[in-house]
Amino acid sequence: MASVSGQPLWTPIGARLAPTAAELGGLREVASGAAPADLAIRGGRVVFVHTGEVEEADVLVKGRHVAALTPPGVLPQAVEEIDARGLHVLPGLVDSHLHVEYTLLPPGELARVVVPRGTTAVLADPDCSANALGRRGVELLAGTAAPLRVFLQTTSRVPRFPPLEEGGRALDADEISSLLVSEHSVSLGEGNPYEHSEEMHSLHSLALSAGRRVNGHTARLDGPLLWSYLAAGVGDDHNATTVLEAIERLRRGAAIAIQASSMSDYLSGILAGSEDLGIALSHLMFAADDVVVDDLVDRGHIDHHVRSAIALGVNPSVAVRMASLNAALHFRIDHLVGSLAPTRLADIVLVPDPGVFRPSAVFVGGRLVAADGRPLFDNPDQPYPDDVLGTIRIGRRVRAEDLAVRASGRTRVRVIELVDGYYKRAAEDELTSGTWGSLSPDPFRDIAKVAVVDRHRESGRIGVAFLRGFGLQAGAIAVSTSCESQQVVAVGTSDRECAAAVNALADQGGGYVVTVGGTAVATVPLRYGGIMSVDPYERVVHALRDAKATVRELGCSLPSPFLQLSFVTLASVPELAVTDKGLVDVSSQRPLDVVV
Repeated sequence: MASVSGQPLWTPIGARLAPTAAELGGLREVASGAAPADLAIRGGRVVFVHTGEVEEADVLVKGRHVAALTPPGVLPQAVEEIDARGLHVLPGLVDSHLHVEYTLLPPGELARVVVPRGTTAVLADPDCSANALGRRGVELLAGTAAPLRVFLQTTSRVPRFPPLEEGGRALDADEISSLLVSEHSVSLGEGNPYEHSEEMHSLHSLALSAGRRVNGHTARLDGPLLWSYLAAGVGDDHNATTVLEAIERLRRGAAIAIQASSMSDYLSGILAGSEDLGIALSHLMFAADDVVVDDLVDRGHIDHHVRSAIALGVNPSVAVRMASLNAALHFRIDHLVGSLAPTRLADIVLVPDPGVFRPSAVFVGGRLVAADGRPLFDNPDQPYPDDVLGTIRIGRRVRAEDLAVRASGRTRVRVIELVDGYYKRAAEDELTSGTWGSLSPDPFRDIAKVAVVDRHRESGRIGVAFLRGFGLQAGAIAVSTSCESQQVVAVGTSDRECAAAVNALADQGGGYVVTVGGTAVATVPLRYGGIMSVDPYERVVHALRDAKATVRELGCSLPSPFLQLSFVTLASVPELAVTDKGLVDVSSQRPLDVVV
């Protein structure tokens, strides 16, 4: 990357979002009463997140920024006025850690779902797009024209673990470095706590030198493993599940992003005793992490966090601060977003009751973009470019025999056992070989076959293992969204079913597929990089609900089965994982044989 005297050059975060000299002059004229505001939101109960106060005030906007907050009616001049009496006036909500791709929607379409719920900024780790589409995918993610601010938590390694798995269009160290110090990036994305490498430490050092945070993913570690990970410069964590885990990290300077995803919700575990957290509340923020579009529609986004926090006893103004200013302060973008204050972007939410949190109006950059739960804009990023389509390349069709685990008679095998969302336990069991000398899954004991197929390089590489906890009694499921490399992963009651699901998925260009008897019976096409849909979110939600209902009929009761299948491959969360190169012991980061 470019340098002067060996020192890296970096761009200030959000350089184009900060007010120009001319804009500052205009803001001062409005604030002094010398010129009219473009917009005045009058008489609402403003939540001053810096102090925790809630007071009636006018919010005056000039262009895309807040010019002033004044007692009601003191500065009467405005081109447009909004009567906010009886409403709370809040800053736009900030998601402090999100994988946009797992919503199944590109950011332009995602904005139609979350902006009407009050989210105006997301801090996005783009590792899925980086694996599927390379730097091009990351830049498309950050470059959305939708009224949703996307700041990057620049992915730290793609592919993550070359000895254990392969990614797609891998970013090299120079590409990661240049993205990390660009104006779009607020941090280096979450890394593997088990990794110790010079490359990792170099990236962490660059991030810290450039004033960027280093995101953490502690996977519930404690003791020396946790201390070692934090000693690598990690500044936050979204894996704490209890107040004790949160406090242990907070004591060591790591802020906590409380996760509520489609597979887990840690809000009550951390906030049920919020009165005992005291000053620590100023270092808590909210994150959806991995949340699928149907859950966004049914439950909400960061508005769900705010409602839940208030219901758990958190003061409403503190809950709003956790959803806005805390994240902005931690990621050093509080000069841009996170509060209603002069020179900040005019991202404003009007709600009748923060505890219910149903916005009546949402403004982004001083422009009304949503009202009464409806977006007032279309997805501006369509049509999508051709180069993000047609990315599923498995080579020849997969056959049942490609997935075989050869053994004779009754054989002891290692089994990945699903526990609590992302986490997997190492187990063992016995299986019997079938007619062709291949060990057969046993759906009666909830032991399924799982296979990961390279979909990037047409290498024909396939890793297989056995999985307990999915509950399938028939058929198979396949997805092209495996974490972290976005390979194809299938789980099924036989090798034949798994192979059929993989082939059906390749035929539709990626997404989710359910097969029974070798025939696809439910699909959710994700043609954008094989990880996101090109359809309106309403159509995606309908297809996803049908697919989930089909999976339930096959015996799987997991609330988010397709997402959970995607994380069977995650080799940075204990205890076992399976990649396209086979079974992995997470703690040692080494391959294992399926047969004991």
